[in-house]
Amino acid sequence: MNKKPICLITGSTGLVGSETTNFFSKKNFDIIGIDNNFRKLFFGKSASTEKIKKNLNKNKNYKHFNLDIRNFKKLFKIFSKYNKRIKLIVHCAAQPSHDWAYQNPMLDFDINAKSTFNLLELTKSFCPKSVFIFMSTNKVYGDNPNKFSYLEKKNRYELKRNNKYYKGIDENLKLDGCIHSFFGSSKLSADILVQEYGNNFGIKTVCFRGGCLTGSSHRGAELHGFLSYLVKTALSKKVYKIFGFKGKQVRDNLHSSDLVKAFWEFYKRPRIGKVYNIGGSRKSNCSILEAINIIEKFTNLKVDFKLIDKPRTGDHKWWITNNSKFIKDYPNWKQNYDVKKIIKELIVNNER
Repeated sequence: MNKKPICLITGSTGLVGSETTNFFSKKNFDIIGIDNNFRKLFFGKSASTEKIKKNLNKNKNYKHFNLDIRNFKKLFKIFSKYNKRIKLIVHCAAQPSHDWAYQNPMLDFDINAKSTFNLLELTKSFCPKSVFIFMSTNKVYGDNPNKFSYLEKKNRYELKRNNKYYKGIDENLKLDGCIHSFFGSSKLSADILVQEYGNNFGIKTVCFRGGCLTGSSHRGAELHGFLSYLVKTALSKKVYKIFGFKGKQVRDNLHSSDLVKAFWEFYKRPRIGKVYNIGGSRKSNCSILEAINIIEKFTNLKVDFKLIDKPRTGDHKWWITNNSKFIKDYPNWKQNYDVKKIIKELIVNNER
């Protein structure tokens, strides 16, 4: 590596991490990627990111470290070696599943919360002027969105137009008085730590509380990454399981390339201790039943699915993000993908 600025990315072979790697490499950064392919451990061989790692390693600006982010000593060696050359940390690595967290809450907390604490401490010690971007989640709000009064339509739940959250849920939704799931709890712990390292130590930190994120490189699995997994299941003519809410639960979907462009806008004009909800918004959202209808229209296939009455703990009946706070601070950011464009890309990618 030469003396170009360094962007350090955890979870670099995942959906957001790999998109970030490619984007910032083109912006003339050297990339330090940290990823040990725990996604394979969580979700099985089909979720492995090994192929993505091989492609990233072809990039001369990319250096991969196959290490566990819980290992403070190895992280220390990286930060101490590159120190102030590190201008940006994008922390994407996580245990991302409600179900998996329930099975092993201690491992979930160590990966999601304690490792974030390690990265913040090392940032403070070795590169305190860098920008620290944390990929948080809308699950920090627990199941509070389920307490709204919804209209039940043929294929989706919907809010009344006069509801203050009709245009999307903003950062003012309360965080407590609800069920979070162990995953939501560990991510909330990390989220608050990121804010406090910004507010107490002046580090330029931001928490992006994402909804459903997807893209052509998403390795969707049954327990995580619904849109990618739904397309993959449909094309392979297998049965897709819908957990709760009659399949009418609504999700907004943000393409990873749109998300990473938000990272870039923040990096150019960083702030301290900021929090933004970021997601597909009213531009890009669907229920599971609506997504199935779109897939069937694009592929002429009949999607076979099974409804399971019980929803996942802490899961949302309806979520659409209000991006207005971020857009107000960063008006140059534009969202290019809607749900139909995302699904079409996923179908093309899976058919290759």
